[in-house]
Amino acid sequence: MPRLHFPKAARLSRAFEFERLKREGESFHGKLMVLSVLKNLPETEVRVGFITSRRVGGAVLRNRVRRRLREIVRAARPQISTGTWLAVIARQAASRASFQALSDEWHSLARRCAIFAPCS
Repeated sequence: MPRLHFPKAARLSRAFEFERLKREGESFHGKLMVLSVLKNLPETEVRVGFITSRRVGGAVLRNRVRRRLREIVRAARPQISTGTWLAVIARQAASRASFQALSDEWHSLARRCAIFAPCS
């Protein structure tokens, strides 16, 4: 089984990357998060950014939500089509949600936006 990791190089971190994603991509809304997607980029690696505003809660809550979302995406990253950029934007309700609820909603949104690579 391949080792699952999520290096910093696979994260979106610069403002212009998030701006491009917002301008050129699509957004899919859920109760706990919003998933913004930009597909078919000529890059080889999936890149993901996480946004947790102060509306989510204090620093401890925001960091907990971010860690949970990062773990959910890290586990699913091998199945995501290459050349995809994602932004996971936590909503206020995410701070009160369980890990399982976050995971279920993320997978539901990911299926809706069709980012998973076809199985071969």
